[in-house]
Amino acid sequence: MWESAITAYLHYLSFMVAFGALVVESQNLSKDISLEAAWKVVIADAIYGLSAVTILITGVLRVIYFGKGTDYYLSSLVFYTKVGIFILVSLLSLYPTFSFLSWIKNLRNNQPPQMELPQLQRLSWLIRGELFGFALIPLLAAVLARGIQLF
Repeated sequence: MWESAITAYLHYLSFMVAFGALVVESQNLSKDISLEAAWKVVIADAIYGLSAVTILITGVLRVIYFGKGTDYYLSSLVFYTKVGIFILVSLLSLYPTFSFLSWIKNLRNNQPPQMELPQLQRLSWLIRGELFGFALIPLLAAVLARGIQLF
């Protein structure tokens, strides 16, 4: 019983931390980003990545061991939609993550990253897309938990 509760707790907590990390990224990105803000973005993205991995691991554990059983989840279009959105959000995060990783060398030399406006706009839109996707996942989780079908 405790294992199920702890797994669910870590799943929910990781989801909230990942969402928060994306908000930090979004709020600190700017054309003339400071050294301090750039480090916040890089650290927030690392936290986001660790949280996303924890979401995935605890989600799998919940489906296999602590949820309503694999038959319940694997027979639901809502479940596949939820997983699909998680995968889409993960794919959307690749460009920002690689961009932020490329900043580290300059940041270690106390130089803030240089971004052109199109790159900043691309990063901002991708992060907003991730936030939108993450906002849909709890709705789908609530629908799934109640056995509501989409079609």
